[in-house]
Amino acid sequence: MKDDKLVMGVLGLGEGRSVISAVQKSSYYELGNICDLNDELCKKRVKEFGLSKYTTRYEDMLADDSIDVIGIYTPDQFHAKHIKQALKAGKHVICTKPVMIGLDQAKDLVGCEKESGKLVFVGQSSRFFEPLKRQRELYEEKNIGELISVETHYKNDSRWFLERDWSRQPGFSWMYNFMIHAVDLATWYIPEIEEVFGYGSVSPNMKSYNIHTEDTMSFVMKDKSGHFATVEGAYGSPCLDGNIEFPIECTLRGTTGISRGGYSKLKYYERTIDETGRHDRMETYDDKHDFYFRFEKENHHAGEYQNYIEYFARCLQKNMTPKPDLSEAIHTIGIMEAMKRSLTTGMPVKVSELMREYELE
Repeated sequence: MKDDKLVMGVLGLGEGRSVISAVQKSSYYELGNICDLNDELCKKRVKEFGLSKYTTRYEDMLADDSIDVIGIYTPDQFHAKHIKQALKAGKHVICTKPVMIGLDQAKDLVGCEKESGKLVFVGQSSRFFEPLKRQRELYEEKNIGELISVETHYKNDSRWFLERDWSRQPGFSWMYNFMIHAVDLATWYIPEIEEVFGYGSVSPNMKSYNIHTEDTMSFVMKDKSGHFATVEGAYGSPCLDGNIEFPIECTLRGTTGISRGGYSKLKYYERTIDETGRHDRMETYDDKHDFYFRFEKENHHAGEYQNYIEYFARCLQKNMTPKPDLSEAIHTIGIMEAMKRSLTTGMPVKVSELMREYELE
């Protein structure tokens, strides 16, 4: 820590571009170093952000005693390995979603975090976008009464992904790359999801690329008390304009009202009903556009990332556990593995039974 600021090292400079911007704009942090295997990308970021150094060796950042936190923005399949290395080097970790792509490394990672005494925080960015933040604040004030159900989705025409070689490799998953945002929003409100059931289809658009991964999916998930969420995704076909249907949406239905927040429009909607009648609310946050969207085409999340790295810093100051922590993130992965199993078997899947298979319960 330097001058009461946390020093962050950023690993992975594609998505990590947003984190560099977030660190530079934050009063809580100072940038320690940046790292990527791609030397040309490192040089590009150095020039873009006016930096003085970089490294192509992760080991260099891990050995730097001045760095308090490692921000991990590498490809999904490397997250668990890179988190473990950071913990063993005595660093706190902020990692983009998903924390891992499966549960086989989860038990080892939990033990590693416990042994290190450091914290792992998973940057589920949608929780930190203005309309969804506002929805949560008002929900905690009981604006819609008692929660009845949650409806979330992430729907986006992402066929351009299919032009990328990596999307055609074994193991590519729309679920882990996209749908996890909708799953996380559902678990934010119904944290103890116990059972999952769903259907999925492989569109002709996927098959034309010889890809047989479900690109349109719909799931129902419930907890033991009977609360349930519907979670949907669609990625291989046209979608409506974002002004009509947000790519990411979260709708909460309660006993006295309904609310909706989403991404990428800076709008929040609510209707409540009481003894005096019906009350509609719409809030817009256009004045915050440039905070959230700092780069071209609104396709980076720098504002959300600044919100969540600052939340993490405040949690450290107050000796609080930042959420989603490693335990919550692993449970989300368990839900997603149950979703995959339900697609395969055509049957409901108990999340707790799946977790026990990996000795995580």
